Amino acid sequence: MDSKTPLTSRRGLLAAGGVLLAGLTMGLSACAQEDALAKQAKAGDNKNYVAGDGSVTEFAKADRSSAIAIKGSLFDGTTIEPKDLLGKVTVLNFWFAACAPCRVEAPVLEELHQEFKAQGVQFFGVNLRDEKATAEAFEKSFGVGYQSFDDKNGAVLLSVSGIVPPGAVPTTLVLDKDGKVASRVLGEIQKSTLKALITSAVAE
Repeated sequence: MDSKTPLTSRRGLLAAGGVLLAGLTMGLSACAQEDALAKQAKAGDNKNYVAGDGSVTEFAKADRSSAIAIKGSLFDGTTIEPKDLLGKVTVLNFWFAACAPCRVEAPVLEELHQEFKAQGVQFFGVNLRDEKATAEAFEKSFGVGYQSFDDKNGAVLLSVSGIVPPGAVPTTLVLDKDGKVASRVLGEIQKSTLKALITSAVAE
């Protein structure tokens, strides 16, 4: 892949202004991929989240921003701090149980987790809305073997402000061994694409 930064669409950044759909009834039907995240935010279509457009952005190593200052608690009570992201590639997937694309991609993420864990790659979910019981039921149902942050307070999301648009779910980040964002996928991942992004980060 070309190392120039960023490689692809900046459409996902149009949603950075936030989404004012809270409180509406959550639908479980698959969300349509719109041409722009901002269009979805204005649509008022009751799904209560903005589906990313599937765009992939890679950041050249020399141009990456500072390591993210992530600090939060996993649903099992473990606290994760910035030092826990150093020395290994980390995949962060932002999700919640009622997000239809999150359900589709969950088994794919687990497949990649199993494929790369021997290479020291760690996966974390970042659950933005669910109570512990709901999150755990989702993980059991879809066979997810890695832990998720309980991020209802938005602390993890805030740590990647400007990189993950508010309300754009799912979003997946690949962090390099210095804890910096190496790449980002807005919307449902494709296995081959995320595999290539992780492989590239591991090889650095």
